[in-house]
Amino acid sequence: MPTPDRSPSWRVLFQALREGHRWRDQTVVLVYAVLTGLTVVGFTMLTEVATDTYMQLRGAGTFGALLALVWTPLLTVAILMWTRRFAPTAAGSGIPQVIAALHDEIPPAQASALVSLRLALHKVVLTSAGMLGGLSIGREGPTVQVGAGVMQHARRWLSPGSGIDAHDLMVAGAAAGVAAAFNTPLGGIVFAIEQLTRRRHLQHSHLTIAAIVLAGLVSISVFGNHSYFGALVVPRLDWALLGPGLVVALVAGLAGGLFATLMVVCAQGGDRISQWRSRHPLRFAAACGLAVAVIGAVTGGATAGAGYHPTRALLEHGEDGLPPLYTLLKFVATWLSAWSGVPAGVFAPSLAIGAGLGHDVARLVGLAGRPEAVALVALGMVGFLSASTQGPITAFIIVMEMVSGQAMVLSLMACALLSGGVARLVSPPMYTELALRWGMPPATRPPSG
Repeated sequence: MPTPDRSPSWRVLFQALREGHRWRDQTVVLVYAVLTGLTVVGFTMLTEVATDTYMQLRGAGTFGALLALVWTPLLTVAILMWTRRFAPTAAGSGIPQVIAALHDEIPPAQASALVSLRLALHKVVLTSAGMLGGLSIGREGPTVQVGAGVMQHARRWLSPGSGIDAHDLMVAGAAAGVAAAFNTPLGGIVFAIEQLTRRRHLQHSHLTIAAIVLAGLVSISVFGNHSYFGALVVPRLDWALLGPGLVVALVAGLAGGLFATLMVVCAQGGDRISQWRSRHPLRFAAACGLAVAVIGAVTGGATAGAGYHPTRALLEHGEDGLPPLYTLLKFVATWLSAWSGVPAGVFAPSLAIGAGLGHDVARLVGLAGRPEAVALVALGMVGFLSASTQGPITAFIIVMEMVSGQAMVLSLMACALLSGGVARLVSPPMYTELALRWGMPPATRPPSG
């Protein structure tokens, strides 16, 4: 019987030493994953302080409410001036820039202008400043560009033969940002596959997934292992909710499609308002900031920021005493905040708009304040997010992880698919269309229907 070939121990050791650079490269990537997680943690803390400061400002009686009407447009103009002068590619949510930078035909210099460590630092400060100003924006979309910028910086420390390219690093960083921002590791992985990478596979998928999970663990170690919006408590679902659930899915699909269309059309310009905006960007930003400030005054500040507190209250109680037009006003405030041209994420505000839609339907059918209303709020969240981003699987996974919604898995999945399908009939994919503005070749546009 032949004996197995056993290499001498010195040969095994020599082989391990020869492959030492591979282990070093993987260590570098994982270290940068930790740095990405820490950056997102710092970003989160900074935006929370900014939002709390704004709420304290406008909560200081009549003086605070009047001051907010001046503070918001002034800060909006200041943010836009800084963005246009020092970081023009930091405008918007940042997800379209990452999608454009990931395209293989984009020259490295152009990709570096869209995603870099320097740009990531600008994005953190400018987005936080927008939340300090009371704009209806979120940090989760910008976190994608921030995470990609931090992780891409690892390239300078990798060995020439590592085989780890900028594409995989940016995908890992962007998805790690989502995982750390929402405390949804699985959502980050699905987001990378569905929204970002155009390749059939990642060259280093195991390392990419490890980086995403590691960044998420850094966030968990700081903020704790809890769901973003707490644990969803819903009653036993029966066929009586089928009709209201379908209404939520259809309305969320149409509203999300309309939102995406507005975002794309306003970015492309061509109309008279857009032409005036091009000639007088600072005046336009001031007008948008003033309109958002007025909306904030009407709603008592409920439309400011990402909408975390109203959304959580709706999920916990099904009723929050929000003004009757909260959903519409949050929709308009988010659109105007993004149209102003400042760094502005719409990911989390989309969840707030969807929650408001679900709550409005619950009111309409007489379920407001009842436990069943919570289910409709969750369906509205996943429906509007799916429709606006046209990423139904990402929307379903992220919302399920954010609300611990395992009891509604099939309902959330069905709503995400139906709303996304409706949105595709009325709107092109928002992030892909916006990526064309940042230099992505038009041939990569997927069909809209």
